[in-house]
Amino acid sequence: MPKNLVIVESPSKSKTIEKYLGKDFKVLSSKGHIRDLSTKGKFGLGVDLEDHFKPTYTTIKGKKTVIDELKKEVKKADFVYLATDPDREGEAISWHLYDALKLNEHNYDRIVFNEITKKAVLDSFAHARKIDQDLVNSQETRRILDRIIGFRLSKLIQSKTAGSSAGRVQSVALKLVVDREREITAFNAEEYWTITALFAEFDADLCWYNHKDIKVEDEIQANEILAKLDKTFTIESVEKKKRNRKAKMPFITSTLQQEASTKLGFSAKKTMSVAQKLYEGISLENETVGLISYMRTDSTRLSDDFIGATLHYIEAKYGKEYIGFARKAKKTENVQDAHEAIRPTSIERDPLLVRAYLSDDEYKLYRLIYYRALASLMKDAKTENTTAILDNHNYQFKATGQIIVFDGYLKVYGDYEKADDKILPPLDTYQSNVIVANEIVKEQHFTKPPARYTEAKLIKEMEELGIGRPSTYATILDNIKSRGYVNLVEKKFQPTEIGIEVTDKLQSCFDHIINVEYTAKMESDLDNIAEGKKVWYRTLEAFYKEFEPALQDAFDKLKKKEPEKTGEACPNCGSDLVIRKGRYGEFVACSNYPECKYIKTEPKQEMEISKCPNCEHGMIVEKKSRRGKVFYGCNQYPTCKTAYWDKPTGEPCPTCGKALVVTKKGIIKCSECDYKKEA
Repeated sequence: MPKNLVIVESPSKSKTIEKYLGKDFKVLSSKGHIRDLSTKGKFGLGVDLEDHFKPTYTTIKGKKTVIDELKKEVKKADFVYLATDPDREGEAISWHLYDALKLNEHNYDRIVFNEITKKAVLDSFAHARKIDQDLVNSQETRRILDRIIGFRLSKLIQSKTAGSSAGRVQSVALKLVVDREREITAFNAEEYWTITALFAEFDADLCWYNHKDIKVEDEIQANEILAKLDKTFTIESVEKKKRNRKAKMPFITSTLQQEASTKLGFSAKKTMSVAQKLYEGISLENETVGLISYMRTDSTRLSDDFIGATLHYIEAKYGKEYIGFARKAKKTENVQDAHEAIRPTSIERDPLLVRAYLSDDEYKLYRLIYYRALASLMKDAKTENTTAILDNHNYQFKATGQIIVFDGYLKVYGDYEKADDKILPPLDTYQSNVIVANEIVKEQHFTKPPARYTEAKLIKEMEELGIGRPSTYATILDNIKSRGYVNLVEKKFQPTEIGIEVTDKLQSCFDHIINVEYTAKMESDLDNIAEGKKVWYRTLEAFYKEFEPALQDAFDKLKKKEPEKTGEACPNCGSDLVIRKGRYGEFVACSNYPECKYIKTEPKQEMEISKCPNCEHGMIVEKKSRRGKVFYGCNQYPTCKTAYWDKPTGEPCPTCGKALVVTKKGIIKCSECDYKKEA
């Protein structure tokens, strides 16, 4: 009988970890969250607004069985280890497990590991601790904030607009998209022209007149300049500079989502789903192991062990001249730095060595993560940049070139960064100091408006503004898409009419709350709660004191959106029929509700399978039982009571003539006799 019980979040993770720990340990999964805020109390918020926002929790549907099973195992074990994910959400899940399972303070510990490898898991037991209540308070405060804003604002939005929901960070992200669209609409394009000298081996662009910036605004001006030029240029100067091209830092959640979007075409949601599988464990030839460290992080820090092993690897595989060092990023106000950057758990697991065990998407993402971490510890690439200034009748043209003199980190990361040589001829050796162009051309251009946000750009913007957290970006973007607030047009976000309407209504009443500054400040407050510098319920009280009066004003101030008329009259009272929203989607009803409660019901479209073999007029159609189970019966019921659980093929049995049906396993059999055959 195992003496120790370890509880993790993921079932796949539990199998991997149990292999590391041996016979004295049993590892079980909570299968994610086990409890959430109830929907009881005022406004269904699940918190007591009069008692310091005291929350009431309820077991998530389907998790009672999980909790009961865990309780049985707790009674059998001498000691319990809570090993949920190493972040605030994971800490909160551990606290819920502690509370729901009624664990004893003296016979439990909290352990965390940043990667699922045998060494990391075993080392975590040497650093066991108790649950960090400050981290729990921060996460639960976030959950309560999101519940209050989500429930209360969504109700407002549903009653006053065609929208379906609002959210603390979601609505700010949507505002960024809407604001950008308005910048684009208001943009006035300006004409300008470029003049370029085309030589045999390179091009040079007009930049200055008498060494002062020049802007060619129209074709008349362009023609005037061309008239003054000839094809002979004087080489005024050639300047060469050595430059270092630094490797980027290893991935954090947001930069991984951005790079996977631009380089692999993955959505943020897909990136996080694939990364989760790589983290939780992949079955290799002789072991099951997590291939990457925890993928929800805002820190670029790498462990000393990984740095040491990687520097040795670089020297052995690429040579001493490629050995770099671990760069330190400046710690900004919004960075939690709770754990490492996203990296491979072993630098020895080259992507090609594990490719056979991965899906295409898993391989692509693992390769990107692997080479980004490896490149971050390699020497800078070195380039020689050449700038040549050519003069033509006091008009100065510029030509640039670049050659890579040492590839450095680009040796491994060159597939993901453009590093093409652009070679200029040795202009500084020309004895005559004169060079002749083949042609000088003009070209018309127009200034372009700011680009719409791609997923990658919107994530970058949210990160720089300090709104949301790395673990929430994918969900936020998915929400504004699924709610119909934005469309993806050429992989860029374009707000819909509903998205613009929702944003405008919110801004008319909540511009002091639904904005970048307020949302970023709230993230800072949550960080302070996590560090024990602020009392969680005081933060909620201050917020609610400002929010609820504004909400009441909004309900009074905003006009209710009139439902859309169908053009039909109510058959009961003659009033207009309108489209309304209900719990199960849109429906058509009388506009004179509640005086008239007419609801239009659409005739059911029955899918006809075949002629009924037992009556003359009936057709076999797909139906559902009272419990929702699909069966196949005659549409002349109750006159004809023919019915089958398996789908009829429409053919008679060759043995007895009754109906043939096809089972879920693909076997064709007779509905009456023993006849069978493969489909």
